[in-house]
Amino acid sequence: MKRVHDIDEYNAYFHQQTLHPMVSVGDLSRADLSLFEPTDFGMYCVVLMDADFGELTKGGKGIHYGAGTVFTLMPGQVVAMNLDPNVKPKGWMLVFRSELLIKTGLGRDFYMFNFFSYDVLEALVLSATERSILLNCFANIFAELHTPDDHLTGHMLRLGIGHLLSYCKRFYERQFDTQHKANNDILSRLSTMLDNYLSSGLPEQKGQPTVAWCAEQFHWSPNYFGDVVKRELHITAQEYVQQKIIDAARTMLLGTSMSVTEVAQQLGFTYPNHFTRLFRRKMGVSPTEYKKRLKNEKQG
Repeated sequence: MKRVHDIDEYNAYFHQQTLHPMVSVGDLSRADLSLFEPTDFGMYCVVLMDADFGELTKGGKGIHYGAGTVFTLMPGQVVAMNLDPNVKPKGWMLVFRSELLIKTGLGRDFYMFNFFSYDVLEALVLSATERSILLNCFANIFAELHTPDDHLTGHMLRLGIGHLLSYCKRFYERQFDTQHKANNDILSRLSTMLDNYLSSGLPEQKGQPTVAWCAEQFHWSPNYFGDVVKRELHITAQEYVQQKIIDAARTMLLGTSMSVTEVAQQLGFTYPNHFTRLFRRKMGVSPTEYKKRLKNEKQG
């Protein structure tokens, strides 16, 4: 595995000069083939693959992308391509250093672009119109890099990158909408899965279900899973899981003679006071008060 340390080293793979110390755009058709060996680019990357020229591997997973597919990388992630000798690489690759985000508008808004941590199976598949828009974004950044440097250069590059990333975010939203029915089926499975897990006794042995655990059951990254849940249910994945835990707790408090401590243990809480704090936050009363109220209602 090799690591690209700076923009100069990145540009060497494309046989092009460095035009800015923190940003570059490469034409994949001009790249040295060694670029596709296992590499940590050490920067944020946005790659538009415009041909299926081999199997991309990242995080131990491999996938073939069709033309018009976008995937992203963060510093520290390793990616490689098992190239198809019969197909020439085609596409564009934007890289920018994390220093570009410090104390800037792009850095302030960067939280929106959590697709950088999506898995390889969660890439963005573009429509023909969307592909044209993103190609134009790449072209604008490329053109700005080739414009004589002045006091607005950094600002214009950040604007161009921000436009590209914002379009990616918009197109991901469209992709979520397109998958709406499939996502509803997945959320139905998720609800059943959590109910079964929470009533199985396993939380006492293995701990509470987490967002990461739920995402893993569907072979999704936690961020992608969280975005699907928020898109469909209008609450965060964390809130959804916690609500499921509280629903299970209410069932146990209502239908069993277990104490509050026993319910907490059954649901995977190491410390009963953590369970009490969550229950009070969600229900407005403590589990003890809730159980007492249920008892009084039954007697009344």
